[in-house]
Amino acid sequence: MKTIKIIALTFSITLLFSCGGGGDDSPLPEENKAPGKVEILTYPTNNLLCIDNTLDFQWGASTDPNGDAVTYTLEIATKSDFSDAETHSSTVTTKTVTLEKGKAYYWRVQAKDGKDLVSDYSSMYQFYTESIGEINHLPFSPELIAPENDSSTSNASIDLKWNASDVDDDTLTYDVYFDIVNPPVAKVGDNQSEKQRNVSLSAATTYYWRVIVKDGNGGESIGQVWRFETD
Repeated sequence: MKTIKIIALTFSITLLFSCGGGGDDSPLPEENKAPGKVEILTYPTNNLLCIDNTLDFQWGASTDPNGDAVTYTLEIATKSDFSDAETHSSTVTTKTVTLEKGKAYYWRVQAKDGKDLVSDYSSMYQFYTESIGEINHLPFSPELIAPENDSSTSNASIDLKWNASDVDDDTLTYDVYFDIVNPPVAKVGDNQSEKQRNVSLSAATTYYWRVIVKDGNGGESIGQVWRFETD
């Protein structure tokens, strides 16, 4: 009888341990998984020409399967392989960055959880920053030096003389019109750099002349019509 009781007790103990009784019932730790990829790049949009070089980058949020807090790494580069990328960290889905003007840029975003697991990179967008605008001022209208307006001369030829200046210090050239009609249409000087022009005269004639000043950058000023007479 005692032998039967001992066998039964041994069987019960064996069954208890084989079913996990008396062991460690703690759950296995949850596997940490990387946060999800950022799917949306909001601004700057792809192929955008940005008129300002201080930009508010914006993108969609990433979700973490373990509920961990997510931070973002914004990468901005001038090379499409991001070999020269500058990185910016953000805990929100926006980051303000000042860039150089007149350049093409590429950008993308990566999410990271608190255990340094990272997502795949987002799509890559490219954009451009507008170059520095160059303001060209028109040259000043030419000033008459000689002959004096409404004067008369008995010479067979005369030097038409004027002065001109430009606030941008551009190199100036001149078109000179000289005629017996008003306004003058005959061009006697074309893109000349000198500020004078010698012309032949006939007696007892009224002459009209004007100068157009050009700065080489598309700016030009048309001078007023001057006149003189010959005896």
